[in-house]
Amino acid sequence: MSDWLMHLPVLPIVLPLLAGSILLLLHESRRILRVSIAMVAMLLQFVVAFALLYLTTDAVPDLWSEGVGVYAIGNWAAPFGIVLVVDRLSALMLALGASVALASLVYSLARWDRLGPHYHSLFQFLLMGLNGAFLTGDLFNLFVFFEVLLVSSYGLVLHGSGKARVKAGLHYIVVNLAASLLFLIGVSLIYGVTGTLNMADLAGRVAGLAAEDRGLFEAGAAILAVAFLVKAGSWPLNFWLPGTYAAAGAPVAAAFSLMTKVGIYALLRIGTLIAAGDPGSTFIGPALFYGGMATLGVGAIGLLAAQHLGRLVGFSVIVSSGTLLAAIGFSSEALTAPALFYLLTSVLATGAFFMLTGMTERTRTQFAPTADAAPLPAISYEAFGVRESPDPHSPEDEVGIAIPAAMAFLGLSFVCCVLLLAGLPPLSGFIAKFALLSAIL
Repeated sequence: MSDWLMHLPVLPIVLPLLAGSILLLLHESRRILRVSIAMVAMLLQFVVAFALLYLTTDAVPDLWSEGVGVYAIGNWAAPFGIVLVVDRLSALMLALGASVALASLVYSLARWDRLGPHYHSLFQFLLMGLNGAFLTGDLFNLFVFFEVLLVSSYGLVLHGSGKARVKAGLHYIVVNLAASLLFLIGVSLIYGVTGTLNMADLAGRVAGLAAEDRGLFEAGAAILAVAFLVKAGSWPLNFWLPGTYAAAGAPVAAAFSLMTKVGIYALLRIGTLIAAGDPGSTFIGPALFYGGMATLGVGAIGLLAAQHLGRLVGFSVIVSSGTLLAAIGFSSEALTAPALFYLLTSVLATGAFFMLTGMTERTRTQFAPTADAAPLPAISYEAFGVRESPDPHSPEDEVGIAIPAAMAFLGLSFVCCVLLLAGLPPLSGFIAKFALLSAIL
């Protein structure tokens, strides 16, 4: 039994890769089969993610040492081979990603997956990149998985139509291409100085660096940190985020609510490893704390100024990123657990809020259509097999009918999301923020 469990760490990468590849071979008209494959793959990823989270609690003592699993691809040992590492942090992020992705995928089946080609394939490849970024044990493969999830996100953010979506999507692509270039430069400098990209091995190499190599390593680490801060939505590198998230489709934006946290995860993971080998490292420290506070302030101002519900939720993502960056930059172990609890709460709340935004925008556009909710042109309906109603803004395309009880539940869910993000008692948003402040004081 334990021999079979040893291969679990690779499944979160293999499952979406196989599902996405199979879906590419199926024609868009075979909707039932495509949806079935996507849902089965997503449910399997959900089960595997929570199984890994369970195994990291030492549930099977003879499986992994201290609840940390290392899976060597091709049976090549680190630091020369590619390794996947599962610990409680990576397993927690896997479980969080699977939960948000499952809800987003089910939500998209109402209509969003029919508004463009290869939606389900792109969604599976996005999950492959996310899962790989959480599991990888070396910097180069972190770059590879970052690129996989970004390339998939480029297609998803442009999924549909509308001038605002195309404009925001192009901004998003340009910014992330620049960040990817910085990522590659930073990784190259670090490898040139230390001779390794394995994260665990890097901690030991940093401590033994010669004085003349220290400056070059610090430069590489700083460039790498800037790339992560762009992806984390840190100020002043987050100008692209509110518009992009507001223009994207509701289930896509909900899935994207976790993507900014990948940058924060990378900062936390690599920063703690470097700090372990070099306590004087500035990879995480006061600069990150002040940057997080500035991000928090800009996000709060954006929340007050936002006049579009999608932009408001986008700024709430920036607020959560600023809070987490400030907590990491405080460099206190007592803040780790509250910060992770806040990360869980904020991702789930913003993901749910984005999906609620999609529902409310559908009702608003019946009377006051906006550029962000532009209808599909007639040629798109014909090409993608979506039925065109006489009125482009008619709610007939939406599955189901509006009933008073459902609308009341929608309003109650909206209030709960607002209270969660505002951090008012007795919901978990208040508990998370109270725990953060208590640990700081």
